[in-house]
Amino acid sequence: MSTSLVAPKSVVAPFSLGDFFKSFLLFELVKGMALTGRYTFRRKITVQFPEEKTPLSPRFRGLHAQRRYENGEERCIACKLCEAVCPALAITIEAGQRQDDGSRRTTRYDIDLTKCIFCGFCEEACPVDAIVETHILEYHGEKRGDLYFTKEMLLAVGDRYEPEIAKAKAADAPYR
Repeated sequence: MSTSLVAPKSVVAPFSLGDFFKSFLLFELVKGMALTGRYTFRRKITVQFPEEKTPLSPRFRGLHAQRRYENGEERCIACKLCEAVCPALAITIEAGQRQDDGSRRTTRYDIDLTKCIFCGFCEEACPVDAIVETHILEYHGEKRGDLYFTKEMLLAVGDRYEPEIAKAKAADAPYR
């Protein structure tokens, strides 16, 4: 029986002379300072926000709103798909039967905007386009309760901005 001895593979040294000089001469710092120097004397692109507005993407997602049909009836049919698909669990819906025609509608529709991550899943899941995210980005709350939107508040936002919402929906229709 013969046994063959295998020569051990060469081990790469963890030390490199090039790496030593790069770290000794602070190469990364010099690269960063060179990049800063390149932009130092270029024209600045500063926007004075409240006075100047930058263009928004057509798919920007801002403040939520609930829409109504042309006859004034609310669109939400209480299917609860938006509540189920919300990853942040920011939507709470309670449903009930209408007394006049027996159809199912929401009795409570709340969105906690402090939890909302503005992903747009609720808008995508809605089969009747009842809940939408508008292009409104200038809103605030001084305390946590100010950003807790109820059904009436969402319908008021939808009523106020319906022409803009319809225009944005029409512009986005070819991509759906």
